[in-house]
Amino acid sequence: MSEYPTFQYGKSRFDQNTFFGRFRHFLDVIDPSTLFVNEKRLQECLELLNHFKRGTLPPDVTDAQLWRAQKIKQAIIHPDTGEKILMPFRMSGFIPFGTPVVVGLLLPNQTLVSTVFWQWLNQSHNACVNYCNRNASKPTPASTFVQGYLGAVTSAVSIAVGLSVLIQKAHRFSPATRLLVQRFIPFPAVASANVCNVVLMRHSELSEGISVLDSDGNVVGTSKLAARHALLETALTRVVLPMPILVLPPIIMAVLEKLPLLQKQRRLVLPVHSLIDVNRLEPEIAMATDCKIVTYNKGL
Repeated sequence: MSEYPTFQYGKSRFDQNTFFGRFRHFLDVIDPSTLFVNEKRLQECLELLNHFKRGTLPPDVTDAQLWRAQKIKQAIIHPDTGEKILMPFRMSGFIPFGTPVVVGLLLPNQTLVSTVFWQWLNQSHNACVNYCNRNASKPTPASTFVQGYLGAVTSAVSIAVGLSVLIQKAHRFSPATRLLVQRFIPFPAVASANVCNVVLMRHSELSEGISVLDSDGNVVGTSKLAARHALLETALTRVVLPMPILVLPPIIMAVLEKLPLLQKQRRLVLPVHSLIDVNRLEPEIAMATDCKIVTYNKGL
C-alpha cells in the first residue's frame, strides 16, 4: 500500500482490516501537529475538500494534499455540528493537554486535597473531551452528560481517597510496601470512573437497543443484546486503556530502585530529600551540628 492511496472522502487512509492499519489511523487522529493549524490553512483545506465533492478539483491537486486536508478537517471540525472543537478537547490535544494531569495523578506523597484535585481535574478533562467529540447526530439531554460527569468524579474521588486512607491505616505494611501500593491507587480510581461514566451516559441503550447493520451497512434491526455487548466491551476498553500510563510507571520505578546502581547512587532516583556535606554550607551551620552530612528538601 502506497503512502497516499487514491483519496476517498470520509474514509481512513489506512487499511482498517488490519491491526497495523488501525494503529496508524489512531496515531494520525492524535497527531498534535494539527493543533498548530491556523484559520487560513483550515479554510484552504475545507475549500479543497468542497471542490472534491463538487467535482471541480484543479488538475494539479494530488491525493496527498487531499488526505492532509481531510486529516486537518477531521481533527478540528466536529463531523455532526460542523463547529470547531476547542483545542484542549480535540483528540489531537489529548496527549499534550492530558499528560500534565497524568503526572499529577502519579505524584508521590499526595495529601487528601491534592488527591481530590487531580482526580477531579482528570475526570473534568475526560468529560470535556467526551462531550466535544460526542455523537451529535441525535439530540442528547445535557442532563445525561452531567449525570455521567458527576458519577465519574464521585467514583474516582471516593475510591482514590478511600484507598489512600486504608493504606495509611494499614500498620502491617512496611513504609516501602505502603509507598509501592500508593503508587497504584490512581489506576483503580480512574478505571472505575471510566466504567461509571460509560454506564451512566449510555444506560438508555440497554432498554432501547442499538442499530445492527449487515455487511453492506444497511440497518437490519435494533438489538438490546448487542447494546449489552457494546457496553461491556466499551467498559473493558476503558479499564485497559489507562494501564500503560498508570500501571507501568510504578512497576518500572519499583524495579529501577532495586538496581545496584541506584542503590549506591540514590540521587539518580530523584528523591525529594538530598544530602550535602556541611563543609559546603555556611560556617554557622557546620558549627551547629556534629554531623558531617545533612539533608534538605529540594522540592518537586
